[in-house]
Amino acid sequence: MQLTNFDFLLPDELIAQVPAARRDASRLLCLDRQSTTVESREFADILEYFKPGDVLVVNDTKVIPARLLGHKQTGGKVEIFLVRQYSNDTQTEEWLCLTKSSKPLRIGTVVDFATDFSAEVLEEMESPYRRVRFHCSGDFMQKVEAVGHLPLPPYIKREDNQEDHSRYQTIFAREKGAVAAPTAGLHFTEQILQQLTDAGVEILNLTLHVGLGTFLPVRVDNIRQHKMHAELFSIPEKTANAVNLARKEGRRVFALGTTSARALETAADGNLLLAGSGDSEIFIYPGYQFKIVDALITNFHLPKSTLLMLVSAFAGRDFILSAYQRAVEERFRFFSYGDCMLIL
Repeated sequence: MQLTNFDFLLPDELIAQVPAARRDASRLLCLDRQSTTVESREFADILEYFKPGDVLVVNDTKVIPARLLGHKQTGGKVEIFLVRQYSNDTQTEEWLCLTKSSKPLRIGTVVDFATDFSAEVLEEMESPYRRVRFHCSGDFMQKVEAVGHLPLPPYIKREDNQEDHSRYQTIFAREKGAVAAPTAGLHFTEQILQQLTDAGVEILNLTLHVGLGTFLPVRVDNIRQHKMHAELFSIPEKTANAVNLARKEGRRVFALGTTSARALETAADGNLLLAGSGDSEIFIYPGYQFKIVDALITNFHLPKSTLLMLVSAFAGRDFILSAYQRAVEERFRFFSYGDCMLIL
């Protein structure tokens, strides 16, 4: 369980900087765990791997434009990054935030974003976070939508643009609260969802608001010592009942993305899925026995990341790393705007 065992070499030019021309124009690498075979396909071919009665669970979280750029009243530039909501009422909201400025922001510092939208630093939390109170007239999230920037991952070396506001969201994004997209869902179109439904696949939703922890590096050599950041999740009653019935009847449960997989496994009670909401802090690495998920649709993940450890737990570390090596050799596109992997 050493961190170096989850490393691989990736040429920088394979890190996708922009989305594919169309959502479903990406490529697909399909791994079969039983036969340990790998197939290179096009994403639209994913329909061939589903059977009538299969269940596909998607994450309906929606990315908020969490990067707010403003000025201190002395004129200095400040970036405030929304991480997690504390409380809200009609006029103010308090959030856990990251801040970036030429000098550390002191308690009481006021940052202006627009004439009727400002923030005040209330408290220094565990480094590097601060508790921030926002003041605005009207709806807070509408103000954020108006002035905020989408928080593209750090390996995308450009500023966000208008295209990202649609393409860095899944087509089933509904519940606002994520600071990163559940990127496996970016490949799906309305047409593909309809084709799956027509083929007898049941599509269900849950919510897991992806947090900054998805990008934070593992800083310990022994991965068992790593602590995950909490992410808020919710499993609807309808989803829990349908998943439990499918498992009882021997039908497969596909998780769309590692976020869906983590939510499902967090809410598992033995082999039953429980409805409800809470914080997911589950850390899945090799040795973990999956209770709910039978198949996983996912993108390619960063070296030494907790997400690479999760897929290694699902399919075996050696099998995953050999598949990643093949993806590199075949020039697949990696990470958020990259190509897709299906693990059966």
